[in-house]
Amino acid sequence: MAARFTVNPVSGALGAEVRGVPIATLSDADFATVRELLLEHLVLFFPDAAGLDPEAHKAFGRRFGELEVHPFLPKLEGHDELVVLDSDQGAKADVWHTDVTFSPSPPIASILQLVKCPPAGGDTMWSNQYLAYDAISTPLRELLEGLTAVHVFKHPNGSFRSEAEHPVVRTHPETGRRSLYVNRMFTRRIPQLAPGESEALLAYLFGLSESPQRVCRYRWAPGAIALWDNRATQHYAVNDYTGRRIGQRVTVLGDKPEGEAPRWPHHEGTGLSAATSR
Repeated sequence: MAARFTVNPVSGALGAEVRGVPIATLSDADFATVRELLLEHLVLFFPDAAGLDPEAHKAFGRRFGELEVHPFLPKLEGHDELVVLDSDQGAKADVWHTDVTFSPSPPIASILQLVKCPPAGGDTMWSNQYLAYDAISTPLRELLEGLTAVHVFKHPNGSFRSEAEHPVVRTHPETGRRSLYVNRMFTRRIPQLAPGESEALLAYLFGLSESPQRVCRYRWAPGAIALWDNRATQHYAVNDYTGRRIGQRVTVLGDKPEGEAPRWPHHEGTGLSAATSR
């Protein structure tokens, strides 16, 4: 590791604060170090990267892959890849989720810079989905590894709708580790199961994936940056504040969740169309 980098874990489960990283001018070797740290810690915080301008923010994201142009979230003027998350415009994602799992190819990573923070509150939490999978007994793992889940999003104004079916347990393409891949915000059904069975199992898995011992919590300061791996985490923006909170985020495309092939057909009447009726 480059000597000027200092790395301090923020919890026992995941997350590390990294200082001394010149994000706008990273060498290839230093970028490779950042990538290795991301795979190890799942979410990295850069508290001394204040002042990263939009072009540098996008350039950092492009080093991981192609950037998403989100289908409906507001963008920074002149920067279609840079989403603006403004609490005054309703951007308060206070439900556990992994970004855009309703897409057939969800993003691999997200990079968020906080531009404005409330005087107190407004933290973000992340959870480690490797650890959620590790906590499951062997018999239940064997069941889950033969199941898929349907993920759905419908915009309230009817302008956008998307759905996708992914493995309940996925394998990370770089580490080879398995993790849970369901979330409370977007996951609607396990189509191989009867509706009551699906609802009960998902409720258990949601609780497991959100458990405090698998979570880190980060207190923002203006200009701080978080980089996280969407393939093995969930996150939650804590809505405990007054005042305004503004973030700017780029999202990196390129994922195709992979896991074991489903071992059973869809339960009668529980395909994608049935899931989206909820």
